[in-house]
Amino acid sequence: MIFLTKFSSAIVAMVTLLLMCACSTTETVPLKKHHTSHGYVNNTPQESPAIGNMLEFAWESLTSDTRSFEYPIAKNDPHFLQHNTSEATITWIGHTTFLIQMGGVNILTDPHFSERASPVSWAGPKRYTPPGLSLAELPVIDIVLISHNHYDHLDLNSIRQLQTMQGTTPPLFYVPLGLKSWFENVDIKNVKEFDWWEQDTFKNFTVHSVPLQHYSSRTPWNRNESLWSGWVLEYNERKIFFVGDTGYSADFKDIGKRFGPMDLSLLPIGAYEPRRFMKSIHVNPAEAVKIHQDVRSRYSIGNHWGTFSLTTEDMDEPPKKLKEALQQANVSQSEFFVMQHGETRMLDLLLNE
Repeated sequence: MIFLTKFSSAIVAMVTLLLMCACSTTETVPLKKHHTSHGYVNNTPQESPAIGNMLEFAWESLTSDTRSFEYPIAKNDPHFLQHNTSEATITWIGHTTFLIQMGGVNILTDPHFSERASPVSWAGPKRYTPPGLSLAELPVIDIVLISHNHYDHLDLNSIRQLQTMQGTTPPLFYVPLGLKSWFENVDIKNVKEFDWWEQDTFKNFTVHSVPLQHYSSRTPWNRNESLWSGWVLEYNERKIFFVGDTGYSADFKDIGKRFGPMDLSLLPIGAYEPRRFMKSIHVNPAEAVKIHQDVRSRYSIGNHWGTFSLTTEDMDEPPKKLKEALQQANVSQSEFFVMQHGETRMLDLLLNE
């Protein structure tokens, strides 16, 4: 029975992951290089994983001895965060969910507070570490940045609860091109969508959508119908770079030329094994260090690890591999680090060092 339960959950996890790794469409004659008649493609073409690789990966996921951990939650101060209007802070809630406070504006990235990253509540990738802050502990959110529509980054329940909690003062959702209709279908109207290299202003912030190497899909029928984006926040000559999911590509050198040096980058370091399957869509720690260097980031925070068990590496492996990669690249561990779930750092203290 235990095996059957694990098998059922693994099958849902496999289906969820395959939706996350949906294949790109064939390019015709688009108005822009990454636009096609059927959706979007990456700037750098990548081979789609073969069905044999997918089945092999599903079996590895089912039979692997991947260890799971529940990491300790850092002691934080929700009361301070809820009333903070002057201090610049960043709090890692888990996975790619961060609370950024700067200039009296509260920004949330890829909000995910649910028990599973899945289209169903009873199976699929499970959260092993609780959110570092609950939805009820958040301050009023002004901006939400969405990187793409995969289930571990765009969680319907979290979005709905956030919208309901804020009532007459809903956050403004910044989403990649093609994703606005998804929000409108769940009765969320305060949404702006952007193509790569487009920008918007919010109070004293400039928000830029930038290209990444990834895919989009929530069902087998909407592959790459919406775009995937990174986001650059500019405020008072400070620049913060948020990356949800990505494979490594030349896009990061382009981003570095346009916006670098970054003051702070939020970079994924987990969910990268097996490489033959994941390389085109998820960076490993060594490639994350390359991104850090490409965008000339003063500091980077490693995320996308320690929350959900999505792939076959041990959940505690990414920080260890990051340490090795930093040593090999001769980059200080104080320059590219990881945080505890729930940990808050004072950005002025960090960036003024």
